[in-house]
Amino acid sequence: MLGVTPGFTVRDETLVIGVDEAGRGPLAGPVVAAAVVLGRAIPSGLDDSKRLSAKRRAALDQAIRASCCWAVAVVEPEEIDRINIFQATMLAMTRAVASLTAAVGSGRCEVLIDGNMTPQGRCGEWCWPARAIVGGDGIEPAISAASIIAKEWRDRMMLEAARAFPHYAWERNKGYGTAEHIEALRLHGPSPLHRRSFAPVAQGQLI
Repeated sequence: MLGVTPGFTVRDETLVIGVDEAGRGPLAGPVVAAAVVLGRAIPSGLDDSKRLSAKRRAALDQAIRASCCWAVAVVEPEEIDRINIFQATMLAMTRAVASLTAAVGSGRCEVLIDGNMTPQGRCGEWCWPARAIVGGDGIEPAISAASIIAKEWRDRMMLEAARAFPHYAWERNKGYGTAEHIEALRLHGPSPLHRRSFAPVAQGQLI
């Protein structure tokens, strides 16, 4: 999914792209990566999505998508199981940046990624200069914006999934391995959206 604000212009000669992901740890659902280029009007109050209230995060998500250029990429559980969660995360980031750079069409760019690793050398399709920043979602506004979009996008997906698979309380746990979720796995077994390569899901299949 891609969003480009009408009349969007690059703020600097070099395109600065912030990237973050949501959903590496859950037992169910996709991993989602977002890439963001801030517009001239930067939403105020950007921060690590985990430090924001749900209400504030939702408001910022709307503001970012209305004023910035952004892209979201989703890697589903089946692909996570096939290539592993680390590679799936690198792939989601690569797809998000590819969509964004294709839309903006800027020649020079620098990609800032939250964490201590980038897809450079880890995903064959990655072809942009990149820098990993530990804690970047709390200190680099473009990464903060990406963290908010990725989190909100994935949460909406899990709320929708919860309606189809109500046993697992995804509306509350978003697919993470809470006690309630683990007990539901024990009672009902895994759904099509569970990551069967993750130990709690695989072990649940053996009970």
